[in-house]
Amino acid sequence: MSYIEAAELIGRIIDTAGITAIVIGAIIAGVTSAARLISRQGPVYTEFRRTLGRSILLGLELLVAADIIRTVAITPTLESVAVLGGIVLIRTFLSFSLELEISGRWPWQHKPTADLGEGSG
Repeated sequence: MSYIEAAELIGRIIDTAGITAIVIGAIIAGVTSAARLISRQGPVYTEFRRTLGRSILLGLELLVAADIIRTVAITPTLESVAVLGGIVLIRTFLSFSLELEISGRWPWQHKPTADLGEGSG
């Protein structure tokens, strides 16, 4: 097996892992949401979106990794790198948007901490 064939195979495997992560995450989100709905356990829609969003984020990260491997290892032309840059920009924007939807903050923002000043003074 040549280097290019190996890189293509690895890219396809990682692509498959990304798609699998999204599909399995959607199934898990659906099943757990259906179970929560049937047993009437709290907010179903919010938890569904959070679980689905996390699986999409994971899948997007894997898909970007596969694109990078295939582009850099197989066809490192200026045109293919430009196309990869566009794909990465779009997927990064989607990832940031999903993170904002899931957590209510941008990825670079710190998690909110409890106000330590209350009652201490």
